[in-house]
Amino acid sequence: MHTAMGTTEIFLIAMLVIFTLPYLIWRLANIDYWAPLVVVQIITGVLLGPGILGRAYPDYYAFVFNPQVMLALNGIAWWAVMIFVMIAGIELDLKKAWEHRRESTITASLALSVPLAFGCVAAAGMLGYAGWKGAGAQDWQFVLGVGMACAVTALPILILLMEKLEILREPIGQRVLRYASLDDIAIWGVLALILLDWTRVGRQAGFMLVFVVATVGYRRLMVWLQERDRWFVALVWLGACGLAADWAGLHFMVGAFLAGAVMDAHWFDQNKLDALRQNVLLVMMPVYFLSTGLRTDWGVGGAAVFIAAAVLLAASVAGKLAGAHLAGRILGWGKGEASIIGWLLQTKALIMIIFANILLDKGIVTSETFTALLLMAIGSTMLTVPVVYPKLRRVAALVFKSS
Repeated sequence: MHTAMGTTEIFLIAMLVIFTLPYLIWRLANIDYWAPLVVVQIITGVLLGPGILGRAYPDYYAFVFNPQVMLALNGIAWWAVMIFVMIAGIELDLKKAWEHRRESTITASLALSVPLAFGCVAAAGMLGYAGWKGAGAQDWQFVLGVGMACAVTALPILILLMEKLEILREPIGQRVLRYASLDDIAIWGVLALILLDWTRVGRQAGFMLVFVVATVGYRRLMVWLQERDRWFVALVWLGACGLAADWAGLHFMVGAFLAGAVMDAHWFDQNKLDALRQNVLLVMMPVYFLSTGLRTDWGVGGAAVFIAAAVLLAASVAGKLAGAHLAGRILGWGKGEASIIGWLLQTKALIMIIFANILLDKGIVTSETFTALLLMAIGSTMLTVPVVYPKLRRVAALVFKSS
């Protein structure tokens, strides 16, 4: 039966599994409060990976997720995540952050540096054991990479969760977006530092120089174009930036983020931009979640991976809360305000998973470390709404506090 089926039919079987299984789990179990659909899709990707489905049913796993099918799925996944990261770059509101620069800089700096320090300590401890550091990494790259993974805030998923909490357009939601926007820039800057290849430093410097010059021309073109044309030109720009960044050795996702970061959100209708993000999440990103799940590995032992994930989650959450409380003391926030902001900013989800995928691609971390980071991201995101919702109800006045 299997041999009679061609690649197209097997590909469609894989697509049916990808889109049917997580939706049924999410809808029938009615767990939206605890786990948004995107989180269920990530978990399902892990379940469909080689560590669980592949181990339990190796023949069926090899049949459905054969190399030809995986090649097709990976192409969809790469383009989907590039669009997703570009949107994250577009949504950076640097002008708003500049208007509130003292508050934004203090909060964003502490909300990034404290969990980064906590994560680096945890990563330094992991260096004492075999199986965590990637073959292509120096110690400082591993420590800084894992530390930054603990400091990441997932801006696009944070937007979705704040929409669910009905605070996105309220003053506190806009403040949190400013803090997360500044942290996003630092995250990608540190990633570029980690990935810096001294054997190709000339090529990477050349990429940055050409990118700066091209950005000037691109921005002038986008201002001149009508909005209907900007959408198409933005995708051409995305492909060019991703290709150039990957050619330079920085990874195509760095190029995707830079492509979006130099765009202005007001060039596009906000409702259409929101709809594009939602549609990418609905139509294409589940394929990326599957490819992420296929990278999970329990080679150093399931218990060790779960322990590492728990330690990293504790470092991430404790660091974000500590950083937010320090900012609250300096800025004189009200009671309960720092806790709400800290819990929102510790949301990891997709940006951290993308970050960890890049570390894995470049040999900075092993598959086991990637799995621990993936579990940490899932736990972080699942905690956000259940923890923040009751806090908001107790301190309802915070929703309307503008500074």
